[in-house]
Amino acid sequence: MSKLTQKPFLLFIVLVFIIAIPLCTLPINLFAGEIIEVNGMVVNKVEAPLSLSYFFDLGMNPGDMDNVQDFYLVPSGYITAFALLIGLPGLLAYRVSLSKKK
Repeated sequence: MSKLTQKPFLLFIVLVFIIAIPLCTLPINLFAGEIIEVNGMVVNKVEAPLSLSYFFDLGMNPGDMDNVQDFYLVPSGYITAFALLIGLPGLLAYRVSLSKKK
């Protein structure tokens, strides 16, 4: 652990992986998104929380995609993903670099 506190950039990379692995492999619905469903000739947009694992085809049951044409994150979902994947590790690494300077 002392090696990580000596190198903030290495700490940042490790924290990104520690946070990204569960978010990209487990079906944790945290991010705002929209699902486009097609029922015959009717197209519906449904706002729903999405997981990043859905974009990697992980954590989905085969029946979950019935009548679904597309799904995507809305801008607030992208902001949340950026804050969790880049912002939080960045703040922690910055905090370590500040304490290292003192």
